[in-house]
Amino acid sequence: MHATMTGPGVGTITLDAPPLNILTETLLATIVARLEELAADPALRVVVLRAEGRHFSAGASVEEHLPGSFETMIPAFGKAVLALYDFPLPVIAAVRGRCLGGGFELVQAADIVVAAEDALFGQPEIQLGVFPPAACALLPLRARASLAAEMVFTGDSLTAQEALAAGLVSRVVPPITLDDVADGLARRMAKHSAVALRAAKRALRAASGASVPAGVERATRIYVDELMRTGDAVEGLRAFLEKRRPEWSHR
Repeated sequence: MHATMTGPGVGTITLDAPPLNILTETLLATIVARLEELAADPALRVVVLRAEGRHFSAGASVEEHLPGSFETMIPAFGKAVLALYDFPLPVIAAVRGRCLGGGFELVQAADIVVAAEDALFGQPEIQLGVFPPAACALLPLRARASLAAEMVFTGDSLTAQEALAAGLVSRVVPPITLDDVADGLARRMAKHSAVALRAAKRALRAASGASVPAGVERATRIYVDELMRTGDAVEGLRAFLEKRRPEWSHR
């Protein structure tokens, strides 16, 4: 993970744990710290979130979802998502390859998503016997409620073009031009007043009428206090790690 200024007023946060950029609790804490550093820069106008390698992120660490780790991992993930969502200036996500699970939830917290043609978006958590807490609050705001429910309940993924049609991304571009397009958008925004950009972001959030922080917090508490007390949640996670089919309870 590293954060840089790539031009006047443009900050970049890069996930750099290829090939799959798995999100660990340590990495999530680093994202929060980097956002705090960038927010303190008076010259900043916009942030670009991107990743090294062929894939944006295959999601959060499954190992850290097991008992003994999930108690701190899930709240830490919610904190990172809200740090992106509540960032006072525009955030652009540049996505290529797999953008799944926690990786997709981070992207949902951005203001603008630019996707490469090879991008794949999904919330496969239900296949492991769990659910995506942040997506339960964010996804219905970015797509129609029925599609959000379908993605959460089935674990099925969307192609870049399907995500564009659903309103989850603002544009789809050839992979070779992804970074240039995202950086070009950022540079255009960076020409504007920071005061105006901050005010516009607050207005957009207020106009949405959504209480994302409350939604993420409620979903996180359900995950930590209720879901992880069930046998199916731990069974699904362990089956994934052990590369076998899960054996669900019949309750």
